[in-house]
Amino acid sequence: MIKFRNLIILVVLIFFISGCDKPDKTKMKTIHFDRDMCALCKMVISERHYAVQVVNPTNGRSYMFDDIGCTILWFKEEKISWEKEAKIYIADAKTGEFIDARKAFYDTRSRTPMDYGFGAYSKNFESSIDFKEMRLKILRGETMQNPQIRKGNL
Repeated sequence: MIKFRNLIILVVLIFFISGCDKPDKTKMKTIHFDRDMCALCKMVISERHYAVQVVNPTNGRSYMFDDIGCTILWFKEEKISWEKEAKIYIADAKTGEFIDARKAFYDTRSRTPMDYGFGAYSKNFESSIDFKEMRLKILRGETMQNPQIRKGNL
């Protein structure tokens, strides 16, 4: 029969061992809508269907954005060395649920907060583009901010 003292030691050891799991640094943090500000443009994040969160995988720090366009430009302007490893979460424009931005499908005509025009969706559709193409369009200025694109002339 196990002595009471040994039982207590065993319980304490199990408690400490189970507490040694490292937390997932790439997990999304809570976005405080109407309070958190975009890391690039400093606008308050209020549009729940276009919000973006970037997590630095090495330290777990999160950065919030009101539009995927701000996210892409922030990576470029701030010369973020960990861009390829970053976890990028974006709200599905239809459901508001957060999805992996690199696996999302994008339209090119959404009315997004900063008017870049790229809404994200978890499901593919006929005229959708992928993350890579959306990123290139933003870097080239091919967004709804461009009057020629907004008019449909390009």
